[in-house]
Amino acid sequence: MSKIHPNYENPLKEIIYSDDKQADSPINLTVWKKSSMSFQGMDGFTVFNQQGKLVFRVDNYSRKNRCLIGGLVLMDGIGRALMTLRPRLLSMQYQWNGYEGGEDKCKNAPNTPIFSMRRKSICRKSNEEAEIFFSATDTVKSILPDLRIEGSFRKRKCSIVTHDGKKVAEISRKKVNNTTVVLNDDVFSLVVEPGFNCDIVMAFVVIMDRICQKPFMPVLCRSSSSS
Repeated sequence: MSKIHPNYENPLKEIIYSDDKQADSPINLTVWKKSSMSFQGMDGFTVFNQQGKLVFRVDNYSRKNRCLIGGLVLMDGIGRALMTLRPRLLSMQYQWNGYEGGEDKCKNAPNTPIFSMRRKSICRKSNEEAEIFFSATDTVKSILPDLRIEGSFRKRKCSIVTHDGKKVAEISRKKVNNTTVVLNDDVFSLVVEPGFNCDIVMAFVVIMDRICQKPFMPVLCRSSSSS
């Protein structure tokens, strides 16, 4: 796993960039929402690389109890916990925080998230859908985000970009190989640009699935029909 320890003098460089100095081409991933694969009683994601190898997964067994407060754990392909993602209570902008490691590790440092992600402010008129801040606390104090989500996640047509416009990753509808046939939106493509940390980008995707919902729908209380 790439290092994700925050450096408070230059947090963006430490967190979002990968340690893999050899990467010279984009990493293409296929993301499946588990609800589309008939996993009874659960929700989440499985993510495969171009070779068909499972590289990430998220298991959420509280699908039938969406109003219960809890975190989501991003794991690698063999089930090792990489990050824990938790909603911030009473947030008007549907804010989630990301912590290094699994639930047990987070209990030892509950107030030191690696990043905070929230829906954009309604006061800002732009094509931005969400904002990401790298901070040492669980409250967002910075005015300008370190990263932005531009476009529409619900339509599977969006990009993650840095504060100066550099593309980090792109999400798009998944097409059947060598055809123009587009799969349903529970299966989509995630392309991570060279040099960026795939782990934390996938964490952003998981949170986007929670905060980029239909208008006026509580983030933790979605009906099963919206999955």
